[in-house]
Amino acid sequence: MLNLSTVLEDSARNAPDHTALVFGDMRLPYSMIDTVANQVANLLVSRGIGRGDKVALACPNLPYFPFVYFGILKAGATVVPLNVLLQSREIAYHLDDSDAKALFCFEGTPELPLGERGRAGFEAAQGCEHFFVLPATPLATESEHGESIWAALGGMSGEFSTAQTAPDDTAVILYTSGTTGQPKGAELSHQNMLVNSLVCDKMFPRSEGGDVYLAVLPLFHSFGQTVVMNTGFLRGSTVVLLPRFEAGQSLELMVKEGVTFFAGVPTNYWAMLTKIHADGAEVPSTLRVAVAGGASSPIEVLKDFEKTFGIGILEGYGLSETSPVASFNQLGRPTKPGTIGTPIWGVEMKLIDPDWKTIEGEGPGEIAIRGHNIMKGYHGRPEATAEVMNDGWFRTGDVATRDADGYYAIVDRAKDMIIRGGFNVYPRELEEVLMTHPAVSLAAVVGVPHESHGEEIKAYVIRTPGATLSEDELMAWARENMAAYKYPRIVEFRDALPMTATGKILKRELR
Repeated sequence: MLNLSTVLEDSARNAPDHTALVFGDMRLPYSMIDTVANQVANLLVSRGIGRGDKVALACPNLPYFPFVYFGILKAGATVVPLNVLLQSREIAYHLDDSDAKALFCFEGTPELPLGERGRAGFEAAQGCEHFFVLPATPLATESEHGESIWAALGGMSGEFSTAQTAPDDTAVILYTSGTTGQPKGAELSHQNMLVNSLVCDKMFPRSEGGDVYLAVLPLFHSFGQTVVMNTGFLRGSTVVLLPRFEAGQSLELMVKEGVTFFAGVPTNYWAMLTKIHADGAEVPSTLRVAVAGGASSPIEVLKDFEKTFGIGILEGYGLSETSPVASFNQLGRPTKPGTIGTPIWGVEMKLIDPDWKTIEGEGPGEIAIRGHNIMKGYHGRPEATAEVMNDGWFRTGDVATRDADGYYAIVDRAKDMIIRGGFNVYPRELEEVLMTHPAVSLAAVVGVPHESHGEEIKAYVIRTPGATLSEDELMAWARENMAAYKYPRIVEFRDALPMTATGKILKRELR
């Protein structure tokens, strides 16, 4: 037997009264989280849902998420976390594609009418049988959108004997963002997810007196799930929930709750630094570990953070298909800013060409990964799985170089590469250069169609507060600092850039 719910159960047994979750004024102990999860498991079993069945969960970073997540796992079923920004049609697609039998859906807010969208998606889906509402009002037993979880849990026992799942049983189906075609569900086993959390625990030092994690990364995403919630619970730490990242609120919570561990994407760090420099926000003094993933961190942000906070950001790398962590700048080894470090314990990485042939030396080449963290495959898509899997290796679509010490550095997504007049141009390289300009706060570079060159290079830029830099001035500066075929011929200034729920810049929208 192996069940991912062990990360909660062990901590509930060893430290039942220790605070597991902080949300607003609520401080919930491990014993309570485990008890409610047991009730959810009993509810599912009472509705005929058990080992091998799929259950969807659409919920932001609220206490409901771990209640339901671990309840589904305890019942032996598979969790299908859904992005809370999905529309009704997209929810129906995910329910059908995953073969979900039930949907737990947050009621939502006027700004995020998730309950309305979830109900419509549930009704449009073909095989989903049960719809449970997670009310916006705590403990409310009624909802206009359907059966409240609190009404459904009435009379359910707080004790449950966890299902005897096998290590290779699917614990979670994580859907890719769908940058090419329809989103695909990566099937991750109990072993995939649990070992990844164990390795994360081993990689990062524990703070004396216990750790406090700030959860701003969406828990429906692999990064937030594994590195923050699952590893935090495995350690018996306190996890402070923030439903939506906001730089000022994040910094205030770090100070108030004594946060020791923060994981975020580069734009989270950029936003917090901007808040500190522009508004004089207090710099938290308790932070001991800061990790970044999800996208490449600009060197200027890394330098600024270390100067401001007094600690460096440990950069890592992974994908939904790799549970997600695959490599990291690890303690005990030199940290190399701008790299994604070396493969984590039990994982191999190499560079390959389009024909799967290994590339020796520094590359560049596409990253391929093999190890305990690799998904079982895409749910119901054997052909799509075969495209990315070969003899246990998973090809990532990310182009990287590798130095003599075995540290990898992302060049760019293979699909983001711009081909201008026959020359290959990697947007990340240009973004790094642009962000060295004192008037540039954030930059995103994309290729746009061009009659003679095939593609032209366009930069979307957020200026630093108070800066008056013009398009012509920035292009002239870029021309002096980049090769003739690389510098942006088109510049557009914006106050904000489109981002995913996890904080990645949405380049497909910019295109």
